[in-house]
Amino acid sequence: MSLSDAVYLVTAALVALGLLGLVQTPNLLRKLMALNILQVAVIVFFILLGHKTGAAPPVAPPGAGTLRAADYVNPLPHTLMLTAIVVAVSTTGVALALLIRISRRYGTLEEDELLKRMEER
Repeated sequence: MSLSDAVYLVTAALVALGLLGLVQTPNLLRKLMALNILQVAVIVFFILLGHKTGAAPPVAPPGAGTLRAADYVNPLPHTLMLTAIVVAVSTTGVALALLIRISRRYGTLEEDELLKRMEER
């Protein structure tokens, strides 16, 4: 098994762990952590797809003659994942703020207990 195969397996394991955490845990904070694990797995997967062995960064040196696209890495996946990281951090911040509000108002972050307390009000 090569290193790239192992990294794909680790990425698949992270996806499985994230999905399992979203489905199985009743705690909202743990669900948020599982969602972050899933986001990291997607980001790693896209960066793996953008990797090209032996390629150079997409910066043409001064005075370069004819350039071949096959000699350079495609910057688009990396750029998109940089945006995805910013979105992930932002959504995590908003989710944490909402969890703080929920915890202060209802005194719990467990789904079943939270639903019971919401019905009481």
